[in-house]
Amino acid sequence: MKRSNNTAGTSFYNTTLKATPQELIDALGEPDFFDNDGHDKVNMEYNLETSNGIHFTIYDWKEYRSLHMDEKIEFHIGGFSGTQTEEVKWEVISLWVNKLN
Repeated sequence: MKRSNNTAGTSFYNTTLKATPQELIDALGEPDFFDNDGHDKVNMEYNLETSNGIHFTIYDWKEYRSLHMDEKIEFHIGGFSGTQTEEVKWEVISLWVNKLN
């Protein structure tokens, strides 16, 4: 996966990924935005593109608190369709599992 500048207009289609912030960092690298003070709707956000050219975002949503790096939370996946966000979810999971092995 690579960084994307083409995520404007992505939406949430009820696709989530339960992970810790550290697991996402291990799988995807450093986030594009990480201000873990709990004052905004989002503490951590990625803007990425899959190997198939799908532009997407992954972000925590309305936690309103600092995230613990080893705490599992539901991250939202934003994209241009529900089909795309589901594909993104499984590609991220596959990448994560491959990094563990």
